[in-house]
Amino acid sequence: MSVKKILLIIAGLFATLLLMLVSAILLGRLLLKSDDSNFPLSQGIGLVEIKGMIVDSGEPVRQLRYFLKKDNVKAVVLRIDSPGGVVGPSQEIHQEVKRLAAKKKVVVSMGSLAASGGYYVAAPATVIYANPGTITASIGVLIKFSNIEGLLGKVGIKSATIKTGTFKDAGSPDRPLSAEDRAMFQAVIDSTHEQFVRAVAEGRKLPIEEVRQLADGRILSGEQAKQVKLVDKLGNLQDAVEEAGRLAGISGEPELILPPKKKVNYLELLVGGAEERFDGVLNKVLGRGLQVTYE
Repeated sequence: MSVKKILLIIAGLFATLLLMLVSAILLGRLLLKSDDSNFPLSQGIGLVEIKGMIVDSGEPVRQLRYFLKKDNVKAVVLRIDSPGGVVGPSQEIHQEVKRLAAKKKVVVSMGSLAASGGYYVAAPATVIYANPGTITASIGVLIKFSNIEGLLGKVGIKSATIKTGTFKDAGSPDRPLSAEDRAMFQAVIDSTHEQFVRAVAEGRKLPIEEVRQLADGRILSGEQAKQVKLVDKLGNLQDAVEEAGRLAGISGEPELILPPKKKVNYLELLVGGAEERFDGVLNKVLGRGLQVTYE
């Protein structure tokens, strides 16, 4: 076989593979395309779900902003089933719920658990529904630390830290907290706790001292939370949807509208998966690191 024929075969194979790759990309984009082509034109109620630990605000904020811009979405139901999470993301979602509630009715439906950060994001809503047995409230803040100094000593490992300031290694797992460290961290969580109290008082239109009395980390059932005005009504998700329809002035059973799915970035998914596995190993050894949490 001549060199020319071999080159032609190689070129043909390369062109075929390139065509297959381009076709696969176009097909993937078509299948995963996130646009408004299937978005209902009739009036309805948007649904946003917050499930599990709140560690990232990106997706809930995207969905809340999406419904804010849609004229045919007359109200939004926020379904919460979360034990809480990191302060920053919880505050970002809270702010977006507050912004949406200023323009449209927002009805919260609490599932089995809507505590701490889960309650924080619910506070600005127009109406809050909970099941009688929902676990909620838990208004409080904490920071957790792990100390492995004794373990390192047993296996003969010593560590040394060079730092630029007294508090730069505060909370490090290889040394105990000093009195100064504790005072600094206490001041941080006292500040974030006061932010939580103010947010609940504002969202629920309650006297701040009344909220402060409840803000000792205690959990409440949905029934108990209703008695102290942290929850408005007892009911399930369907009750919340019907309430949102009434508040929005929609006659009959309102149509429930789901947000479009987020576009998939496979490179981010691959990198994120590897990072999550690596972080998981570290978390088991050292704990979650320095995180101020509503939980």
